Amino acid sequence: LPALRREHEIDLVIANGENAAHGHGITPGVMDELLGYGIDVFTSGNHIWDQKEIIPHMDSDIPLLRPLNYPEGTPGRGYLIHSGVLIVNLMGRAFMSPVDCPFRTMDRLLATLPDQPKTVFVDMHAEATSEKVALGWYLDGQVSVVVGTHTHIPTADTRVLPQATAYVTDVGMVGSSHSVIGVEIEAVLSRFLTQIPYPLTVATEGPVIFNSVLVEVDSITGRAASIQRIDKEWG
Repeated sequence: LPALRREHEIDLVIANGENAAHGHGITPGVMDELLGYGIDVFTSGNHIWDQKEIIPHMDSDIPLLRPLNYPEGTPGRGYLIHSGVLIVNLMGRAFMSPVDCPFRTMDRLLATLPDQPKTVFVDMHAEATSEKVALGWYLDGQVSVVVGTHTHIPTADTRVLPQATAYVTDVGMVGSSHSVIGVEIEAVLSRFLTQIPYPLTVATEGPVIFNSVLVEVDSITGRAASIQRIDKEWG
């Protein structure tokens, strides 16, 4: 990441960190380590609660978001402004835990937030590709970027929509390519073959893949100029 920041003169790095603590949530220590590598803001999703030690910190000023459309009173915040960019975390409802409507939640935020920055980034953490694509079209022209997360599989549909919103259905993951979405293969196969809930462990063998997208946005207008995949592999 430090090399990519220098090479592409990147102003802001946003990472979904909900599996950063060895596949289960995130801890303050892991977050501090990753901040040192050049991540500026962390989004998350349904696994944000896996490590209980992070919960007391979520109402502080740490750069960590949980989905905005969790019920009122849930610890943490669903948006923040960093480097002149409004960063929002949403979660889908199809095949996910019950949460408020992400579409209407975003409507309310855009309608009520004072002094809203021109550049708006949205992480849509969702299982169904159709729900993510639908949100991209729904927010086209209202936000600068809609990036999908959760499935760990990078999609090939990076594009700038007609009203200048950059979009991708899923950015992918960072982890072993010799895995099932980052998890040891044998444990996942055992679950599918027997329906017994074997423990899932992060895979450590084989090449490591790094999936990301690079977006260029006009900071004056908030319109996206381009979006491109940057995918690396080592080992």
